[in-house]
Amino acid sequence: MENTAVTTAVNLAPLAKALAIGLGSIGTGLGIGMIGRGAMEAIGRNPEASGKVLVPMLIVAAFAEAIAIYALVVAFSI
Repeated sequence: MENTAVTTAVNLAPLAKALAIGLGSIGTGLGIGMIGRGAMEAIGRNPEASGKVLVPMLIVAAFAEAIAIYALVVAFSI
């Protein structure tokens, strides 16, 4: 009985890895898209504020990318 459970868990490991990195990447992609959209709207309404919008946008995008890196680490640890 134990061999069957271990075999099933091993067979599902690639699926778990794919789901971990896939869902993490989808969330990150949506987040960065929303960040970009908001920045472009702000710059479109007030073009003089582009310098003030760029730095916070890049910082928040870096935080969103960190989520994808965490998902990659989880996928490798499975």
